Amino acid sequence: MSFKKSTLGMAIAASLVAGMSTAAMARDTIQIAGSSTVLPFASIVAEEFGASFPQFNTPVVGSGGSGGGLRQFCQGVGENTIDIANASRAIRAGEVENCAANGVNEILEVMFGYDGIVFASRADQGAFALTPEHVFSAAAAQVNVDGELVDNPYTRWSEIDSNLPDQEIVLVIPASNHGTREVFADNVLSPGCEANGAEGEACTTLREGGRIIEIAGDYTETLARLDAQEEAVGVFGLSFYDQNRDRLQVATVNGVTPSLETIGSGEYPVSRPLFFYVKGEHLDSVPGLAEYTEFFLGEGISGYGSPLEDAGLIPMDDAERDQALEQFQARTVVSVE
Repeated sequence: MSFKKSTLGMAIAASLVAGMSTAAMARDTIQIAGSSTVLPFASIVAEEFGASFPQFNTPVVGSGGSGGGLRQFCQGVGENTIDIANASRAIRAGEVENCAANGVNEILEVMFGYDGIVFASRADQGAFALTPEHVFSAAAAQVNVDGELVDNPYTRWSEIDSNLPDQEIVLVIPASNHGTREVFADNVLSPGCEANGAEGEACTTLREGGRIIEIAGDYTETLARLDAQEEAVGVFGLSFYDQNRDRLQVATVNGVTPSLETIGSGEYPVSRPLFFYVKGEHLDSVPGLAEYTEFFLGEGISGYGSPLEDAGLIPMDDAERDQALEQFQARTVVSVE
């Protein structure tokens, strides 16, 4: 199923506007939820927006993961539904359909930059130089050993590759409610499975028995797990790692150290665009919603040399940012063909 974007016509059904405007106007604060990766960026923008636009309340930013935020976003239109869903992946066809079923037809996609996904361990443990095949061999329920698919026999990283630390395999990854999980599967597990020679369900089935720990909360929970299990390796966003360099050391992937430069150039292989989704039905009813979105895309907030770059965002170039702003101002909606 493919997506298309279409420009919303000026004539929105009067009954739809009348049905939600009274309720939505009763709320004068922008409500945001979603991706834990986008959370620190959106929190910075919300505070800056509140300081720069005193006529509007400071937006309230929550977490819940990309999937959780989009579920809230698609619950309907009106005062008791959120205005923006933050996401570290693009919205899915099924989510667009769920939105439509609940009367949310004006889904405005705003891409605002890039982030990298990193593997990090405690600073007092061994240093990791990983490949996707290493990670797959640690995480999969079954792996290819000498041409035969067998139950995963590995308990220590050094058993996979003697150059890796002699540490117990404990991999702390985002649960399925996080957009980071999808990127982890697509950009790490999938090529790792191919390199290993496994195929089919073996590429997506993770091992049990406590070696894979799935975190439904945010990165602070992943960090807490590393505090509790000293040999664990966690999956984080680059920006979170940057804020915790005193406690963590980052792994290379395919010999490349993740950084703003290597992610921006595409040299580091595990990166993704970041988004937020605005509910178009609320634009004319929730004070400051349009202004917040345009403020977020401003060069001074999310461009090079901006507070978001300082916080770890890889900015878009001027042409990408201008295109994102033009699409939003035209109320270009996401739909399913």
